[in-house]
Amino acid sequence: MLFDEALQYLLSLGHETLAIKLGLANTESLLEALGKPQNAFRKVQIAGTNGKGSTAVMLDAISRAAGLETALYTSPHLVSITERMRFGGEEISTHDFARLTTKVRDAAIRLNDAGALPTLPTFFEHLTAIFLLGCTDARTELAILETGLGGRLDATTAAQAEVVAITPVAIDHQEYLGSTLTEIASEKAAIIRPGVLAVIAPQDTEVLKVIEERCQATGVAAHFAGRGIEVNGATESGHLNVTFETEEDRYEDVTLGLRGRHQAVNAAVAIRLAEALRSRGFTISRAAIIEGIERARHAGRLELWAGTPAILFDGAHNGASAVALSDYLAEFVKAPITLLFGAMRDKELTKMAALLFPQAQSLILTGMNNPRAASPEMLRPLVPRDFDSKRVALASSTADAARLALEVTPPHGLILVTGSLYLVGEIRELLSKEEA
Repeated sequence: MLFDEALQYLLSLGHETLAIKLGLANTESLLEALGKPQNAFRKVQIAGTNGKGSTAVMLDAISRAAGLETALYTSPHLVSITERMRFGGEEISTHDFARLTTKVRDAAIRLNDAGALPTLPTFFEHLTAIFLLGCTDARTELAILETGLGGRLDATTAAQAEVVAITPVAIDHQEYLGSTLTEIASEKAAIIRPGVLAVIAPQDTEVLKVIEERCQATGVAAHFAGRGIEVNGATESGHLNVTFETEEDRYEDVTLGLRGRHQAVNAAVAIRLAEALRSRGFTISRAAIIEGIERARHAGRLELWAGTPAILFDGAHNGASAVALSDYLAEFVKAPITLLFGAMRDKELTKMAALLFPQAQSLILTGMNNPRAASPEMLRPLVPRDFDSKRVALASSTADAARLALEVTPPHGLILVTGSLYLVGEIRELLSKEEA
């Protein structure tokens, strides 16, 4: 298959979240048919609600600074599906993506035709197999996998990582993971298995209890991150300068490559993971850890495009991430904000709106090209009653929303695109094409 054909095949399997089927059997059978590629290299799996992607990016940057051949698997993508897979820091080529997709598709069809699988694996199950197969081609030493959804039944868990981490857990994806924080924590804590090394971020009390019980049940001694964080200051644009102290070392005056105070915890988890990998035989120096934390970049997460006006992209998509974004705006943004907002209808919309809408001078509500997206009309009742209705606009498309934002924002202002990574991806693509 060519790249476009590979993409159409994957999309034909159903929408990534609407057609989701949690469970490991399909992925395990598919990997078996492909020759168990996951057994050829070492792996880290990162689960959690918020920060798992940023933590994965930082750990990848650390590992590459240490000279390791790395592979990074994250989701979702913003513009191109190839963004989800990086080998040695480079996005997979469309040629290699198509070639690997062809191999995985053929294996999946053979299994389905033989009755070994009742249905074809899902979109995400295919992608996970494509990534793991690609790792063998790239002669990967260390693969870093961001969990897609939950943990216990997520396709990435079939890779059987030797080192795992759980970033902060919050309410999200209740329709799949459970209605309470305890139930959600249980799904994520299930990636802790006998023999793994587990790194745990600071958690709410009830979440921590679930994780500790899981560690006790599996005989795993948890390594807690984030207990020795000292913030020394920050740049004007929100890059913290932090000193981290762990049980093994002290890392002084580290300026984080990613913006926002919440990134200090993610950095602490990445540092602890790097130390854990060192205990498992990898050579990762103190200098490499500092370099990786300072050089890490993550598109769509407090990503600032300079200009007149400037544009800030942030994929805050639930209550907890909206708190982090709100705190960042209150501390670091002085310019008038045009808030371009769109979100999935199954998210904590009321909480997100209450935190973010009052900080805007102008508000543009939009839908997006996603069947789960809330319409602008669904979002309109969330606008505070005292918000000037003349400063609220409903856009029928993301293209209209982007045009409106550029029209109403003064040159010294800031356009903030947030509410969903899918929205961030659509707007980034539109603006990139316009600039080109």
